[in-house]
This record gives sequence, structure tokens and C-alpha cells, in this order.
Amino acid sequence: MAAFAITEGVWAVGVQNPNLRVFDIVMATAYGTTYNAYLVRGEKTALIETVHRRFFDAYLENIQSVCDLESIDYLILNHCEPDHSGSVGALLERCPNLTVVASPGGSINIKQITNRPDLPVRTVKEGDTLDLGGGKVLSFTMVPFVHWPDTMFTYDAADRMIFTCDFLGAHYCEPLMLDTKIPYPEAYESAFKGYYDAIMGPFKPYVRAGLSKLEKYDFDYVGTSHGPILTKGGRYAYCVERYRAWSAERKNDRKTIPIFYTSAYGCTAKAAEMLREGVLEAIPDADCACYDIIEHPMAELAERLNTADAFMIGSPTLNKDAVPPVWELISHIDAINGQKKPCLVFGSYGWSGEAVPMMADRLRALKLAVYEETLKFVFVASEADLERAKALGHAFAASL
Repeated sequence: MAAFAITEGVWAVGVQNPNLRVFDIVMATAYGTTYNAYLVRGEKTALIETVHRRFFDAYLENIQSVCDLESIDYLILNHCEPDHSGSVGALLERCPNLTVVASPGGSINIKQITNRPDLPVRTVKEGDTLDLGGGKVLSFTMVPFVHWPDTMFTYDAADRMIFTCDFLGAHYCEPLMLDTKIPYPEAYESAFKGYYDAIMGPFKPYVRAGLSKLEKYDFDYVGTSHGPILTKGGRYAYCVERYRAWSAERKNDRKTIPIFYTSAYGCTAKAAEMLREGVLEAIPDADCACYDIIEHPMAELAERLNTADAFMIGSPTLNKDAVPPVWELISHIDAINGQKKPCLVFGSYGWSGEAVPMMADRLRALKLAVYEETLKFVFVASEADLERAKALGHAFAASL
């Protein structure tokens, strides 16, 4: 992507990566991504963010098509994750007098990322400004945990543009780069939702705070770090409305206790049903459904688990371990907001029975409140085992 002017004083100088299919190991990117960066000019010049190190050469070409490297005075880092900061070291080799500007957390992170503890960084805090001359003053607002502790917004009042880092972004490689020119809106909306779920979803209280801060500014353009530039006349209102809805505080109308399991021959499944009977004895109006993990989309199960008041999870033991679908579901637990959530583990086994204690250990490591009593039984549950399952379900529900 070649550099282009967004306003008279702001250029997009980032790089596109249409072939990326997995971001940060776990996030699918069906539509690629962009590493957005911006150049803002007054009497002085500021770069806002860099790009993934692999794309540094293209980034450098874009900058040089707008100005000489020697004329750049500042590098503003709204966030220091390596897809934003990966080219900082290479850029400083060419611009050794560049002043790096970052939040208090970012000032620490960038020194560690570049392995330069002596790196001179100008630390800015809430409400601080940077005067570029010619009537152009940038201001900074701190928005921690959307989605790193170091994140901030940079506001350019003169150009009526705010740079929001990952906030309102999407892994969506749109060649035309403006939200008013998206030819496949359904694809963009899918990418926007997937990005929110993976990046912003664990930090909903901070997302709400970020939206409140955004409302204080008057702007026409939103320069995100990934995906199209948003505009007040384009998809900005849609994106804000979606963030607001997805981040709203939720409270279940009735006690929600889903039971997740896998079952090779129906033994663990039968225990799940008896656990459910026990729950409903204790809390008759509970929302307590059983889910065979392999029969439902993982995203649906994760949503159900992460919005529940408590949950149970069961697995047979296979080769001294719980089975892979169970571990995959556990990997989707919101460990940030799910701390202290009550849970219970259970399962059938044949030879040795490691699955149940291994699941319990993993959930404790995630700081969940694992019920002290577990349920495991050999092969096919006896009537006594099933009665024990029912009693355990009752006791677990009664403890909530």
C-alpha cells in the first residue's frame, strides 16, 4: 500500500498484510490485516506507531514518499505490542535523534522490547500535549487495558482526527483503507466482531471507559492500528454501537450453570445428566443444560461458559490425560474476568483416572474456584455412583 493523505496534515504510511491467516498464534485472520501507521506534520513532524518488523522496508518507503527521514522529530507509540513497535529499533538506526513518546507503561515496555534500557523516552500522562508548531498540538489520554496496560489515544484537534490504537480496529485488509469504501461489509463486520472477541472482550469495563473518553473529543476520522480508517460519516457510529452493546454489563436473570463434557461411550454423559438433576433439585429454576463439547461450535460454548454464574466440566481419561476438546474449551476461559468463578470437574476412567485431577489443577491455576469434591468413577457408573453424582450436583448448586 502506498502512502496517502487523509487530511492536509496527516498521511497514512502503514503497510498491508493480506496473506496473514493467524495473528498472535490463536486468532484467525481470514481477511488478512493491516499495520496502520500515520505521519502528522506541523512545523515539526510526528510518526504515530511503526509496523511489524517484517514490513519495515515498505514502511520506510511510505515515510520517505512523504518526507525526509531527517525531518521526523517524534515517534509516538500508542501501544508497544510488537506489531506496533517491531520496527522501532530499525527506525532509530536511521533516525538516532528521534524522540520516542509513550505512556508511563509504554516507556518501560519499549525499553524492554528494544533491549535498550538507556533509550530516551518522553513519558506523557493524561492530558499532556505535544506542540508540533503551526497551531498543531497533539494531546494524549490514557486508556489502559484496551488491551494492554500501556495503551493511550492521541488526538489531533487541528486535523479533527483521533488515533485509537487497537480500539475499534479489525483484522481486515481493505485496499481502499476508508470505511466508506468497504466493498464487502458483511466480511468486515465478521472480522470486526472476531477482533473484539479476541482482543477487547476480556476487558469490557475498560472498553466502556474508553468509549466514554472517546465521546469527549470532536473529530471526523479515527485512525485505528488495524483495518479501515473510520469516519463519522461512515461506520464509526456502527462500531461504537457494537462496542457498547458487546461490552454492556450483564447479569443472568436466573442462576446459570452449564455442564460441559465429552464422552466416548456415554459414561461421562450419564454422570452429567445426574449432576444436572442434582442442580435442579437445589435450584429448580436454574438454567442448567448439558453440552457435549464435540457437538457445538467452540465459540458458542466459550460464550456460554464465560457468561455463566458457575459451570461443570467432565472428561474421560485417555492415555493418562483429559481429551483434547476439553483442553480446548478450557483454553477459551476468560481468565481475567472469570477469576473465582465456581466450577466442578468430573469424569469416567478405565485404567488410571488422571483427567479429573489434571482438569482441577488447570482450573485452579487460572484462579477459578474449583469445588473441593470431584466426581470420578471406573468405566460404567454404578447406581451408587449416579446417586453420588446427583448429590454432588445438589451440593454444588446449594453452595452458590
